[in-house]
Amino acid sequence: MANTASSMRGKEESRTTGAGTDIKNKAEELGTTALDKAKEAASTVADKARDAASAAGQKAEDATAAVGHGMRSLAGTIREHTPREGVLGTASSTVAKTLESGGRYLEQEGLSGVMDDLTNMVRRNPLPALLIGVGIGFLLARATTRR
Repeated sequence: MANTASSMRGKEESRTTGAGTDIKNKAEELGTTALDKAKEAASTVADKARDAASAAGQKAEDATAAVGHGMRSLAGTIREHTPREGVLGTASSTVAKTLESGGRYLEQEGLSGVMDDLTNMVRRNPLPALLIGVGIGFLLARATTRR
């Protein structure tokens, strides 16, 4: 009888151990599945964010090109509707040339080209760039404070 009781305990322990192993395996499997789904979701979110940033960048480039085209169009309008001679003719011609060259620059370079040029200018001339920034900040502060 003692032998039967001990063999029953052994069978019971092996069943309990087997059930514990099954539960552990199921938990690991569920954890791995959840981790894979989380990684997949994070990847999808990252892809969508990258696509949205790319679309926003493209829209900014398109807007910059549109501004450049508008500047060139305005230069043509100025040339058509202003005198060609005299002081006013010289001034309007200069304004039209400046608008046209600025518009062409914006159309060709786009926003990224403008940012690259601005970055290079600040690197070559850090002190004047800093002073200009301080001056603009001062003017903005004066314009926005109430007396």
